[in-house]
Amino acid sequence: MRKLLHLLLWVLCAAAMIALAFLPIDARTQLVTTVLVIIVMAAMKYMRVGGAGRLVLLALGTSIVWRYVYWRTTSTLPPVNQPANFIPGLLLYLAEMYSIFMLFLSLFVVSAPLSPRQPHRTIADAELPEVDIFVPTYNEETTLLANTLAAARNLDYPPEKVTVWLLDDGGTQQKRNSATLLEAKVAEERHQTLQQLCEQLGARYLTRERNEHAKAGNLNNGLQHSSAGLVAVFDADHAPARNFLKETVGYFNDDPRLFLVQTPHFFLNPDPVERNLNTFNTMPSENEMFYGIIQRGLDKWNAAFFCGSAAVLRRGALEETGGFSGLSITEDCETALELHARGWNSIYVDMPLIAGLQPGTFASFIGQRSRWAQGMMQIMRFRFPILKRGLTLAQRLCYMSSTMFWLFPFPRIVFLLAPLCYLFFDLQIFTASGGEFMAYTLSYMLVNLMIQNYLYGSFRWPWISELYEYVQSVHLLPAIISVALNPRKPTFRVTSKDDSISENRLSELGRPFFIIFVVLLAAVAVTIYRLYAEPYKFDVTLVVGGWNLLNLMLAGCALGVVSERGERQSSRRVQVSRRAELCVGETWYPAMIRDVSVNGASIQVFTKDTGAFRRDTLGAVRFRPHGGAASAELPIELRHAQAAGEIVTIGCRYRPENAGHHASIADLIFANSEQWSLFQKSRRRNPGVIGGTVRFIGMAITQTFRGLHYLAFRRGGKTDKAVGA
Repeated sequence: MRKLLHLLLWVLCAAAMIALAFLPIDARTQLVTTVLVIIVMAAMKYMRVGGAGRLVLLALGTSIVWRYVYWRTTSTLPPVNQPANFIPGLLLYLAEMYSIFMLFLSLFVVSAPLSPRQPHRTIADAELPEVDIFVPTYNEETTLLANTLAAARNLDYPPEKVTVWLLDDGGTQQKRNSATLLEAKVAEERHQTLQQLCEQLGARYLTRERNEHAKAGNLNNGLQHSSAGLVAVFDADHAPARNFLKETVGYFNDDPRLFLVQTPHFFLNPDPVERNLNTFNTMPSENEMFYGIIQRGLDKWNAAFFCGSAAVLRRGALEETGGFSGLSITEDCETALELHARGWNSIYVDMPLIAGLQPGTFASFIGQRSRWAQGMMQIMRFRFPILKRGLTLAQRLCYMSSTMFWLFPFPRIVFLLAPLCYLFFDLQIFTASGGEFMAYTLSYMLVNLMIQNYLYGSFRWPWISELYEYVQSVHLLPAIISVALNPRKPTFRVTSKDDSISENRLSELGRPFFIIFVVLLAAVAVTIYRLYAEPYKFDVTLVVGGWNLLNLMLAGCALGVVSERGERQSSRRVQVSRRAELCVGETWYPAMIRDVSVNGASIQVFTKDTGAFRRDTLGAVRFRPHGGAASAELPIELRHAQAAGEIVTIGCRYRPENAGHHASIADLIFANSEQWSLFQKSRRRNPGVIGGTVRFIGMAITQTFRGLHYLAFRRGGKTDKAVGA
């Protein structure tokens, strides 16, 4: 009875809120109402309200959004008999309605996300299930694979219950028998090299006859040759921490209908946007909003989906659908959709338990996102989640939110071009006065910013989502159009993640961004001219000019994104603190390992004898692995040394010669997942709407000048493997 009364009260309140939202009022009353709502929302946000207060805050914000929708629909569209105004005006309206629809979908998903799960209870070794670990690979380098395989073999798990499989699609019979002699030779050499590597590391090597159905086909081939009840999947560049299986497999004992335990993707290196804007150490990464908030929201509705790696799946569930789905090029999300539709469950464990690599260049970044966008469009086309039989209503909405998100290039381009229609061509695509624009549109934008900051503040700073969408939209729009015209055309392409840039240069995909910047800058000049030449349109011109100025700031930041910084080191350093000993010549020195990468380390040595530490000198470092009693010894090559008092800081490069050495490297970098959690927490602070906006403006100014400088002086440059440890 009490639940019924609560439901009835909620319905009545919702009906009253909707009635108020659609009540016709003048612009002045709207402005006063909005100001009051914003003040209340700001106060509630400052007091950090939660629970029911959180929903009240979001309800207040959505009431202003509904007010805007009502006004925008009934009062602002150009007349139909003016097609030059009506057509672009309708496109702008549809772009706005898409954005608002996605806002409401996101509110449904993340308005009350699940709290991070507590560590699973300890299970005795005898009760732990058997696990097959799949590492699919296509063209990744041997060193990268060795680190991942070694980390998988180093897991804190009974070794007799784990089988590590390297699923090689780069050495298939099809490739080894290619009519192209070079391709055949490369494939044969790779086949033999990886076989030897697997023998050394205690992993099993598996390839197949033909490269069919890309990654999904490769994983399904692994299923056919293995037998464990659980399957863990790691991308070639995703190395697990020692506790990965201990933190995940226990959930399968709790729920016999559980098909997936997904964990977040943590990255050792910045993506090209973070690297070129120099924000990796100070601002949350783009993926943290998805893995820190959205996946927890999806988890609440039993809709957390497989993300291709860092996950454990139940073999029985996969066999029910014939393995991993391969109709789209995003086989991970598609597989989860099919299993959710069959009544299987999933959970999300918000704990970074793997460390991977992101694309090193802007071009590879766009290539990766194009595949994601096209794959999600294929899922929408072939599976259409909202009508998918077997899904709950909540799951339908969650999957629609995840797939429809990738339509963002269309509204983003429309928002970019809309103010130019008025400034350059005097088109009236938005029928409103400057005062009405202030009362409705600007109010809606501010409330939207407050809602986003309230939901994602520590995970996504203001305007950063808009920047990421803009830099992707220019190149993703053609990709999305192509899959809409021919949904079966896209093919799976492996994203290169070990490429780096040895010197500063402009991205090969950067030209459109400079052209757009020049056009927007010209629009600023037109705005100034029209403010003086047409004083009777001052208010409208000022508003539209301000809109264009916002676009110009986004475009300026984008110039910095495509102005790629050179890297002296080929891999990202991870801060550690490990006692060790360093051997140079015949002498062992007490030392401390301060940071590590997949290629080398920085070691502090306590000694006054600096003469022994010369470049190219061979040596070794000895340390105690996590969970191991015996010390490990790793051959190294000295690259440089810098003395400060009695402390010498040495940069060295690993020289692995056997499986044990690769295991030592994996232990140094990947064994301890706590260091990744601490690093993420160090970046998670909420600057607020005002503080975040000020930061963004400063970033826009700085990156604009940096981008123009690169245009003038850095047009050349090559994409190479950077030199150094």
